[in-house]
Amino acid sequence: MMLVINLNKYKLHDLEFIKPITDLLTRFRVVHYKNLKQSDLDSAEKIIVAGTSLKDDEYLRDIKSFSWIKSYKKPILGICSGMQILALANGAKLKKTKEIGQIQIKILKEDHLINNVEKVYSLHQFSTTLPKGFDLLAKSSKSIQAIRKGNHYGLMFHPEVFNKEVIMDFAKDI
Repeated sequence: MMLVINLNKYKLHDLEFIKPITDLLTRFRVVHYKNLKQSDLDSAEKIIVAGTSLKDDEYLRDIKSFSWIKSYKKPILGICSGMQILALANGAKLKKTKEIGQIQIKILKEDHLINNVEKVYSLHQFSTTLPKGFDLLAKSSKSIQAIRKGNHYGLMFHPEVFNKEVIMDFAKDI
């Protein structure tokens, strides 16, 4: 089962940031991060930490709620805000970086998850520095766009908008 962690402050935003992801999945459960329990983490085969709207950054005030990420052994895909959470939980810093719309990225290190990705849809006002121990997989002219440490991935772009195959590849075998 894929656990989709919802970071949205407002339920209406689920239609834009959660539903496009769950439409691609067959076995999933959506849990808001404020309601997340250890049993949710234990029962998940993989986790997607979904993105939020441009001005919704309430999750940043609750970064301690994500201390489990650093030691979590199962695969994680952090999308936009989810990448920020993944990076911050691993010691990175936030940077003010606004990118909106379709942008070009440069693949710096090959990885099956993003090998065929060149144009992406971005919607963020913050990016992150590279967390220690992570590989930098891709970047845009303004920010880091893809990172990986083992089976933990972070994407600053929104694959649910323009690169659905990325989510389907991550979700295979579930």
